[in-house]
Amino acid sequence: MTASDTHRVIDAVWRIESARLIAGVARLVRDIGLAEELAQDALVAALEQWPESGVPDNPGAWLMTIAKRRAIDLFRRNRTLERKREEVGRDQEIAVPQPDPHEEIGDDLLRLVFTACHPILPAPARVALTLRMVGGLTTEEIARAFLVPESTVAQRIVRAKRTLAEAKVPFEVPAGPELVTRLASVLEVIYLVFNEGYAATAGDNWLRPALCEDALRLGRILAELTPRESEVLGLVALMEIQASRTRARIGPGGEPVLLLDQERGRWDQLLIRRGLAALERADALGGGRGPYALQASIAACHARARTPEATDWVRIAALYEALARTAGSPIVELNRAVALGMAFGPAVGLELVDQLTGEPSLRTYHLLPSVRGDLLVKLGRGEEARAEFERAASLTRNTRERDLLLRRAADVVSS
Repeated sequence: MTASDTHRVIDAVWRIESARLIAGVARLVRDIGLAEELAQDALVAALEQWPESGVPDNPGAWLMTIAKRRAIDLFRRNRTLERKREEVGRDQEIAVPQPDPHEEIGDDLLRLVFTACHPILPAPARVALTLRMVGGLTTEEIARAFLVPESTVAQRIVRAKRTLAEAKVPFEVPAGPELVTRLASVLEVIYLVFNEGYAATAGDNWLRPALCEDALRLGRILAELTPRESEVLGLVALMEIQASRTRARIGPGGEPVLLLDQERGRWDQLLIRRGLAALERADALGGGRGPYALQASIAACHARARTPEATDWVRIAALYEALARTAGSPIVELNRAVALGMAFGPAVGLELVDQLTGEPSLRTYHLLPSVRGDLLVKLGRGEEARAEFERAASLTRNTRERDLLLRRAADVVSS
């Protein structure tokens, strides 16, 4: 194997193992910033040694052993070896890297997820730290995905680590009522990442599939680690079903294709089956559907419809009403208006939309005038619809979406 081949293998191994590696070391040192540094030291050792010695049979265990040895060296330099050995264990310096069945890697990874998504951090910092620590993305990749300067992402990550360290946030999975709050933060971060990939808020691309894939991977990991949490399964179900439409959501030139115009034969049936299965598992746990499971149920209605005309809009409207009671927001109400318009006629939908026009949080939300324009078209009020589409185009920061809205405005004028 050539040196370049070895480096490609190391890069692949790092992508797969970095989260587990950082999580395992963080359990020992109780500091995720320090854990990342020690994990990076192990990566450097691999880059130096593997091109000559070859890739070990168990590269993940090799990296873990090197990182733990670095931790012991650090403790020794700080003259606290005896105290820290009680935490690390006296048998960590094994001669041949081998997996340790008692390390509880799954629990370590879960601790890392909960720490990176701690609500003490602002949402952008939680997203950046999670993608870095759990997703294995570089600072450059995160910056490119969210269209922000690399220095901004780097600062967010550094500040997040410092905040966690200064607040002495324990490296653990919380228990009792705190678990619910912290789990909500974890799910929020994963969903934020997925949504940015599913419908980019800015830039020249309508989709960023890599972000959807990262969020799905994080969600699947979390579902494996918390199989009794129905909302985790609900979020996974939602993302699986939404991701199934990826190929149908963009046209040949990269332009957006709206749901009712999509070629449903291009929907990924494997992802749909996975999503429906996750939703069934969530329902089997009992206790009723939470916000993510309700959204997954709405997505399932679309997934089961072979044609747009076969969509059960009455059921979707009822599910949005249930969602509004569970986790009401102006955006949920806007989506409910769409469903009401499809189920009971555009006038019904427009009545609810008009009630939302004075909502301060929707003042710059481009989908409000977009939805209103669509309903006005169906009611034959073309000039008003054109103005709404143009207003929506002026509000969006995504060039693909802006082009679509301007095209819809032009189509209203020419019709």
